[in-house]
Amino acid sequence: MANKRNGKLYAGVTSNLPQRVWQHREGVADGFTKRYGCKMLVWYQLADTMEAAIAREKQIKGGSRAKKLALIEGMNPDWDDLYGQIVHG
Repeated sequence: MANKRNGKLYAGVTSNLPQRVWQHREGVADGFTKRYGCKMLVWYQLADTMEAAIAREKQIKGGSRAKKLALIEGMNPDWDDLYGQIVHG
């Protein structure tokens, strides 16, 4: 999640991506995304298990900002909001 291109970034894990992104977009959950207005889904990765997802989240959070930007720009060079893509397919 991001608040704008090259802005604040948030990485998290969930078992229901469309629902969780909706919660961030609507600001229904207090925390980092609400405080910094991170409402755009700019990158995501699916995992086969929750354990794999959590391990990947830790890897991403432990990486540099440059690595996070490279992930986003590799999948989404225009920083489009991908929410519609995951909801409508």
